[in-house]
Amino acid sequence: MATNTTTSPPHARQIEINDDNEGQRIDNFLVTKLKGVPKSRIYRILRKGEVRVNKGRVKPAYRLQSGDIVRIPPVRVAVPGASQKQLLPGLVKRLHEAILYEDSNLLIINKPPGIAVHGGSGVNQGVIETLRAAQLEARFLELVHRLDRDTSGCLIIAKKRSILRTLHELLRSDGVDKRYLALVEGKWQGGKQRVEAPLRKNQLTSGERIVRVDPQGKPAITLFKPIHQYQQATLVEVKLITGRTHQVRVHAAHIGHPIAGDEKYGNPAFNKLMRTQGLSRLFLHARSLNFKLAPDAAPIQVSAPLQNKLQALLDRLED
Repeated sequence: MATNTTTSPPHARQIEINDDNEGQRIDNFLVTKLKGVPKSRIYRILRKGEVRVNKGRVKPAYRLQSGDIVRIPPVRVAVPGASQKQLLPGLVKRLHEAILYEDSNLLIINKPPGIAVHGGSGVNQGVIETLRAAQLEARFLELVHRLDRDTSGCLIIAKKRSILRTLHELLRSDGVDKRYLALVEGKWQGGKQRVEAPLRKNQLTSGERIVRVDPQGKPAITLFKPIHQYQQATLVEVKLITGRTHQVRVHAAHIGHPIAGDEKYGNPAFNKLMRTQGLSRLFLHARSLNFKLAPDAAPIQVSAPLQNKLQALLDRLED
């Protein structure tokens, strides 16, 4: 006989929001309270008004306030331990081996390429879902920022709501120095370059999301600095002043230096050439982070080593 791995709460729950959850989106809050429930189900009960905040309907983007009363309807959820069995052991091991820094406030990992930071859009299990399930003792784990699925490197996860708010404010005020490495097409001319080009998200008829430079878009600023020239490519360091979706990739293509391996915004001929050299992914890596959680706090400086396959590619281009 099959083992029953789910159970239903006997009645709706009423939860009062405290300072730890203030500012959190209601959809993300529900994900932590309804472990094992598909996100599609969570969004459905939100749309139908089964979830109430202070007796009223709310949209998924609603941010909770201290003192809010959240009504969670009876929903079938996974029993304790069931989510652990569903984890991909190989992914858990990779993420634990990828930890670059950890303290009581936050966790920084060297995100492997090819892994989404969160589930959705056909991805059942991303970095944050895996970490939440694997670290059962953690009361709170939330992404501070995001990296594209094909981008590797430094990714911050907050362990406290207050730290999440602090880091979001630092990101908005350019208080986090984020540096990337990218291999771009062509020989770079003119040294450092500041790119200011507004970006606007669009959706194609196929449903694919794409970002374009558009005067009506949101302001976006990227700093590029050449590090090393190769015969047909340049390794550049990138600093983000703003943090828009696909910003580095779109700005690099906008100035005529698309990133190697970029199937969405890149040059197919250049990508094909790089594949002959062994490149099988986007060459974009979140290289380092430098920030202070408070003016009098010690700086947190973390760097992520370049993936062996990317380093091997650079060595081959040098020959």
